Amino acid sequence: MTMLTPEQFAGANKAQFDTLFSLTNKAFEGFQKVLALNLQVVKSTLAESQENAHRALSVKDAQELFALQASLAQPVSEKAQSYSRQLYEIASSTQAEFGRVAEAQYEEQNRKVQALVDNVTKNAPAGSETAVAVLKSAITAANTTYETIHKASKHAVEIAEGNFNAAATAATKAASQASRSVTKAA
Repeated sequence: MTMLTPEQFAGANKAQFDTLFSLTNKAFEGFQKVLALNLQVVKSTLAESQENAHRALSVKDAQELFALQASLAQPVSEKAQSYSRQLYEIASSTQAEFGRVAEAQYEEQNRKVQALVDNVTKNAPAGSETAVAVLKSAITAANTTYETIHKASKHAVEIAEGNFNAAATAATKAASQASRSVTKAA
């Protein structure tokens, strides 16, 4: 079996540090996007609150106040849904980037293990064919298990995303209908 040379060891460490810093940068990019989204929400909420306060102060009777309240319900619900969607998109894109890096790392490690097995196979003493076959079989089984779990995870994420979108659409429709009902009652 061969040992790592100092150059190989340094190269492996450099690659790991590059991956670490790349992922750290992606995490901070996601954090910056969430921060920007939250600042945008606070700014627009303050402006809308000021405008709504002025509108509320200018109402002349209870029926007009009730109508004003009803007219404000739907936009709040829609904005909450929009915020949730944007937050979900930021989290999904950040998670997807982490997934791509993990996938690349897995594939690289898999290539290294295959190279090691090939090296062991070439240099194995006579009569060890059974042990080498068991080793290859175990690696193949591990790879098959990983691929099955990976596919199932992707499928679960797709289902969850579809459910999230369906729930968001249903909530928006329900809020819209409720707002219209309240407006008609006023």
